[in-house]
Amino acid sequence: MEFGINLAPPVPKRIAIVQSSYIPWKGYFDLIASVDEFVLYDDAQYTRRDWRNRNRIKTPHGILWLTIPVNVKGRYYQRVRDTMVSEPGWAEKHWRSIRASYSRAPYFRTYATALEELFLGTTEQRLSDVNYRFLSRLCGLLGLRTRLTWSMDYPHDGDATERLVAMCKAAGATTYLSGPSARSYIEAERFTEAGIALEYTDYTGYPEYSQLYPPFEHTVSVIDLLVHTGPEAMRFMMRTPQVAQIPGELGDRRVMSS
Repeated sequence: MEFGINLAPPVPKRIAIVQSSYIPWKGYFDLIASVDEFVLYDDAQYTRRDWRNRNRIKTPHGILWLTIPVNVKGRYYQRVRDTMVSEPGWAEKHWRSIRASYSRAPYFRTYATALEELFLGTTEQRLSDVNYRFLSRLCGLLGLRTRLTWSMDYPHDGDATERLVAMCKAAGATTYLSGPSARSYIEAERFTEAGIALEYTDYTGYPEYSQLYPPFEHTVSVIDLLVHTGPEAMRFMMRTPQVAQIPGELGDRRVMSS
């Protein structure tokens, strides 16, 4: 009898690694829907005037920014996970703005109770925990079951690409799905060397839907999509990833504790 080594290929697993964002646009959830595990990279430095603590909705008077007030004075290099909410009452104000802007949307009543509880029940003080609360609940409303984890769950060192590769390896990923903007700094050959396929998501070509207050705007919170399209929301996402190509090769949860 001969005994051989089991050389079965690894079980395919796609992951994405992105900083947490507050009530992000549909493209963010499209990325979540496209992977098996979505890692919230909140060890990264907090950036001001970015999507970490704010997003946009449509109102009868135009675009409105909803911003979570956070402590930033003198904290130039703080990480997202260390960023704290600075003022109480913001969630109630945001909910009032959403209710006033979208009360006439076709599916507002369908989600009103869940959204009201989501906003008014927010007591978290860390920005990361606030974002996790909203991301996980909104995933539930969209019917997404992708596992959400933290970058802090995995070891990662080195430069930007080395960190991504290290986290992918630790998570058992066979494919890394990146946002399109990362093309400017990702060194694709490092993924190939690690045996990890690299793909980029494509945010172009999303279909429009019937939206209050024209002209149509894609880059607003996913809440806009939910209250306008209801159970059909996922039909207005789901783009096809683009495989990275290198010349000659294939490849260019829980609340955080202190």
